[in-house]
This record gives sequence, C-alpha cells and structure tokens, in this order.
Amino acid sequence: MKLGRLNHIGVATPSIAYSVAYYREVMGAVEVSEPFDMASQGVKVCFVDTPNGGTQIELIEPLSEASPIHGFLEKNPLGGQHHVCFEVPDIAAARDWFEGLGKRILGPTRIGAHGTPIFFLHPKDMMGVLTEIMETPREGH
Repeated sequence: MKLGRLNHIGVATPSIAYSVAYYREVMGAVEVSEPFDMASQGVKVCFVDTPNGGTQIELIEPLSEASPIHGFLEKNPLGGQHHVCFEVPDIAAARDWFEGLGKRILGPTRIGAHGTPIFFLHPKDMMGVLTEIMETPREGH
C-alpha cells in the first residue's frame, strides 16, 4: 500500500460560523461549502477549500454533548486539529493492510462527509495523530 493524497485536515470547532468567518477574513478563503449535519456521527461539517484546490480544511462542530467532538472540545475549548485524512483507492484493501500491521481501527467502515467509505486509525498507532483513511471519491462526487 502507498500513502495517498492528503484530502483534508479535520479541525474541531465550537462554532462553524465563527471558524468560517476566521478562514475568510484572516486566511483569505473564498470557497466554503454550506455546513451540513451528519447526525449519524453527531457532527455538523463544513469544508474550506485551499487555494490550490487539492486539500481542504474540514470544520467539525458537535451537534450535542453526545458527539465525540464534544469531548475533544472539553479538552481543547478553542478547538484545534482533530485528524488528518488520506485517500486510498480501495478502502477494504487499506483496512486489511492496517489490520495486518496490527493497527487499531476505531469502529466500522462507514460513509464519511464526502460520501465515500472511511475509517479511523487510533492515534497511539499513528505517531500520535488520529488518522482517517478515505476511499478516493469517484467522478461526480
């Protein structure tokens, strides 16, 4: 298996509206998606495109206190980097690869915010970084 393209950096935030304003006013972001709820994962999500169009910032806000992001924000009230996400061509093959290496996978493979299958790897197995593995979106996604 080879390292795929860095798709996005996930940033937890107590307020997507505040964070969008920050990325527009301070960082000069132009392309920002409309926020949408992912109730199955307990979060509201919004994507900020970087100028080169190759990588995004994924803003993640908890929908309730039951959200995993809520716990992150309790420890980091201002928010901060939550995870990095790399693309792979075949999610099942990637999962088998990481399991074969003894890496801990957090939960089942599920559909992520880009509409493609994803899974997360435990940060203790990934040099301290929560790592999302995402199947590369097909044309039209």
